[in-house]
Amino acid sequence: MAPVQMTLLLGIGIALVCNSSYDPLLACLGISVLAYVATCALIPRLGPDFVRVGFSGKDMGKKDRPLIPETMGAVCAVVYLAAMFAFIPLLFYKYYVTSTSGAGNREQGVDAGIEMLHTGRQLRLFPHSKLAEYLASLLSLFSMLVLGVADDLFDIRWRNKLLLPGLAVLPLVFTYYVDFGVTQIALPASIYRLLFPDSPPMPTIVDIGALYYAYMFALAIFCPNSINILAGINGLEAGQALVIAIFLLINDAVYILPGRVLGISPIHPATEAHLFSTYFVLPLIAVTLALLKYNWYPASVFVGDTFCYFAGMVFAQVSIQGHFAKTLMLFLMPQVFNFIYSAPQLFGLVACPRHRLPKFNPETGLLEVSKVTFEAAKSPKGLQKLLLSTFSCLRLAKLDADPKTGAILASSNLTIVNLVLTWTGPLREDTLATVMLGIQAAFCTVGIVVRHTVVPLLFGRDNT
Repeated sequence: MAPVQMTLLLGIGIALVCNSSYDPLLACLGISVLAYVATCALIPRLGPDFVRVGFSGKDMGKKDRPLIPETMGAVCAVVYLAAMFAFIPLLFYKYYVTSTSGAGNREQGVDAGIEMLHTGRQLRLFPHSKLAEYLASLLSLFSMLVLGVADDLFDIRWRNKLLLPGLAVLPLVFTYYVDFGVTQIALPASIYRLLFPDSPPMPTIVDIGALYYAYMFALAIFCPNSINILAGINGLEAGQALVIAIFLLINDAVYILPGRVLGISPIHPATEAHLFSTYFVLPLIAVTLALLKYNWYPASVFVGDTFCYFAGMVFAQVSIQGHFAKTLMLFLMPQVFNFIYSAPQLFGLVACPRHRLPKFNPETGLLEVSKVTFEAAKSPKGLQKLLLSTFSCLRLAKLDADPKTGAILASSNLTIVNLVLTWTGPLREDTLATVMLGIQAAFCTVGIVVRHTVVPLLFGRDNT
């Protein structure tokens, strides 16, 4: 980044942080700008150090397979956490200066201070539950950072690391249980009437008890891993996280902006929850944008599993704390499809190689469909053959078969990246990444339209 640009962004960030109205949202925007500058400055400087200690990998999508720094997502995660720690006094500023012990009482003046000597400080005004949620979220994210770095360091097999996010989300789940504990979900009116014909028509609320916490664990496990398996080309991991984060911010803005424009706070019962989400999403967008700058084709750094886990955990925790998990799943439909499509390989029904990234053709400079090959004696039979043949008929897989016996000798790897190449033919890496991010943006657009048009009709109200 040019010195002039860096100086300008630093000035803008500091001005927003020190805004005269002490607005936490503006301060968060300022913190995010500063986090972007810090990430842009640190990644190129720390890259050689990462290579020296062994955090490096070969770019298989290039002819000369250059060795470049890996696990640079850890830099983003550390900057993100530092920004979120620095944001704590800015978020709770008004409570610190007027209501908690040690306050300067800057807004209330001397008379109020004298009165407080007789009545006592109003500690109950401080939002301890919100601070607990905030700190629990940061603890879960920090735990995910540690586990992600451990995965990048020891290259843990995916079957062993599948449940790592479930361990990281424990602080968040326990805090939710202690401070909130709501385990009720809303059902569409038609489904509610079908399940409970003798119950009143409204509200269509069902308490699912412990299943709610199981769902929280499932969401925390799915989000990080779903981003991690939809990978393999420059810019894809950081790009999909950036697109999802932007649409989460757009969804938050639907609830926040009307109140701020009209000067009414809040005008919607979910406004506070979406403000909480915004405080976590804005810095993520900033550090991810900086990472994508270096990870886009031709990449000078790899993000590593650490970033995938960390970004996925941010999405999981804001949806849990903000109570819009269903909305998040609408944005994650490409990841859901990729997981279901990859399941035969992930769970051993079809042979799964160590890496399933597209194959680079050095003669054309393009990426082609990668394949898993089968020995003649171990050619897919029975259910495997039926599954692969069905995929082939639906144009969901490309098979190589023995013309004499019909035995399947090879199959395209079952990832959405290879599926796109199956449909389009060979593509340059940056073109393929652009197509994949276009698909992500398209699904997110449809998701946000469905969320704010179809869902209210289906549930009979705005199901927050």
